[in-house]
Amino acid sequence: MSWTMETVYLGCAVAGGSVLVLQTALLLFGGDDGGHADHADIGHTDSGEAHGHDATFGLLSVRTGAAFLAFFGLAGWGGSRAGWTTSATIGTALLAGTVMLFAVAYLFSLQRKLYSQGNVDPRNAVGRPARVYLRIPAANSGKGKVTVSIQGRTVEFIACTTGAELATGSEVRIVRQITPDTFEVEPLS
Repeated sequence: MSWTMETVYLGCAVAGGSVLVLQTALLLFGGDDGGHADHADIGHTDSGEAHGHDATFGLLSVRTGAAFLAFFGLAGWGGSRAGWTTSATIGTALLAGTVMLFAVAYLFSLQRKLYSQGNVDPRNAVGRPARVYLRIPAANSGKGKVTVSIQGRTVEFIACTTGAELATGSEVRIVRQITPDTFEVEPLS
């Protein structure tokens, strides 16, 4: 078999495309969960993505390398078949591969930004209005409960007050955090 540039380009396209298809299949069917079944590991340990500074967009990863190889091969093969000069074909192939390398890296950097723990930070409740869920006894003589909307969720916290008793359904403001799940509240005048 003689190795022509057209064969090399076709080989690059097949190799890069095969890796992309395999990774996509593993991602879709859960074969690449990195040992974590509760969330997608894109951009996290064992995902094949580069870690570190976000300015690089993860340029050095299996996905970006495969995208470069596939589009380098496709553009080069197409240029060879169209009868372009060798320099025009190589230039176009390099440009197509580089554009796809950056495009795939950028898309996966956007996807990594979507990842969230989903944890509510109770400190965000301070200063927010809330509603008394369970009666709050007067003068710190006991604890009740309030519900407050933070981070797009309604959360229930233990509450106390230094003032008068606060009845169920009362509108209050969260004044300060006492413990991770206990807050001091005051009536919303």
